[in-house]
Amino acid sequence: MTKNTEITRLTPHGHMDILSQLEVSQLKRGSVDDGLYETFRRCALAVLNADSLTDDAREVLEQYHDFEIRVVQQERGIKLEIKNAPESAFVDGRVMTGIQEQLFAVLRDVSYVKNKIASNTILDTGTSEGITNVVFHILRNARVLIPETEPNLVVCWGGHSIERLEYDYCKEVGYQLGLRGLNICTGCGPGAMKAPMKGAAIGHNKQRVREGRYVGLTEPGIIAAESPNPIVNELVILPDIEKRLEAFVRAGHGIVVFPGGVGTAEEILFLLGILLNPKNHLIPFPLILTGPASAREYFSQIDDFIKLTLGRAAQEYYSIIIDDPVKVAHEIAAGLESVRNFRREHSDAYYFNWILNINHEFQKPFDPSHENVESLVIRRDQPLHSLAADLRRVFSAIVAGNVKAEGIQRIEQYGPFKICGEAEIMQALDALLHSFVEQARMKVPGKTYTPCYYLHNQ
Repeated sequence: MTKNTEITRLTPHGHMDILSQLEVSQLKRGSVDDGLYETFRRCALAVLNADSLTDDAREVLEQYHDFEIRVVQQERGIKLEIKNAPESAFVDGRVMTGIQEQLFAVLRDVSYVKNKIASNTILDTGTSEGITNVVFHILRNARVLIPETEPNLVVCWGGHSIERLEYDYCKEVGYQLGLRGLNICTGCGPGAMKAPMKGAAIGHNKQRVREGRYVGLTEPGIIAAESPNPIVNELVILPDIEKRLEAFVRAGHGIVVFPGGVGTAEEILFLLGILLNPKNHLIPFPLILTGPASAREYFSQIDDFIKLTLGRAAQEYYSIIIDDPVKVAHEIAAGLESVRNFRREHSDAYYFNWILNINHEFQKPFDPSHENVESLVIRRDQPLHSLAADLRRVFSAIVAGNVKAEGIQRIEQYGPFKICGEAEIMQALDALLHSFVEQARMKVPGKTYTPCYYLHNQ
């Protein structure tokens, strides 16, 4: 671990160059709302720590406990002043341009959420419609929603800790998507989030796509464990994981899922739970699970778990393609054409999927406390979308216990989460999670995984 101990001043890159005196004062250490400063500091550190190999958020914060960032207001705008930042963010003493852009994206989003969203009485986050409008406003402010463009944004989900063979496969799929002029949206981190962007960049360059989009969606709780990769040229910080997941399905037009771990399983269950809502039955949403031949067993296990819990109806919403990047690109491109036709027929926007119905149980932020996790209902005698919502929360809690600073602290203080449910589901869940551990999908390879949970049959 090396640090740049010099004080470095950065001028705005992107769309953030003016703040009010009130906004600047809010972002000072020791301000009335010191939590806002700490959120800003943590997200900024994650951006600067892009090449980190650790996925332990607390470890990152401890390594750079003396990292400092300050917003400096000047007559002609603002600057950022940083000290003790990761040396890997610098080239010949200067912070990389892509990282500078992302730093000001962080500043833009944390300030906007505080001053325009949290205090806006019109945006009622107690309702489904209100939360959707919050997601819309944040994405619009970040200029991610672009009118009068064809549906061409492909969301790619997958693990941040994947083997080289899987990384190369993800990159090849991204390349094939890029050759077809499609843009990429991921969780913005390393591994399966970086690889398709890297591949698409090459495909875009060969096709002379000058304005290739590499959109990264993250949230403060996960960003330190999945630092944004510098390829991302449109970074957005959503307030929580639920709004981040909704942003994926509202702004994206199709989804490709690569091998991953509990976070990837959480994303799959979120989307399937939405698609299982009868109101969404006719809405086209291309969903492909794909990986190299070595990932065949991984996807078979995911497929079996979905069949057991959500049934064959859920399996109808996705296809599994093994070791064929060209076929993936062909099918996604065809699926996007169906999306375009449907949106046109129903007068829905190309840039934001307003017509998709998302139940409030998928949108309400879930606090993964021990009490909340134990109270989850994991049984098949409830509506499928409700079971999917609770399963999603289970995986979200495990993510928190694995890599999020607050979650790790809770596990140390109170012990593992107790996850209760129907015996057959608990058995299948145990087998799935055990396979993730064996395949080193819980942590960066080289670390011994200690489970942050235990399963209990009801």
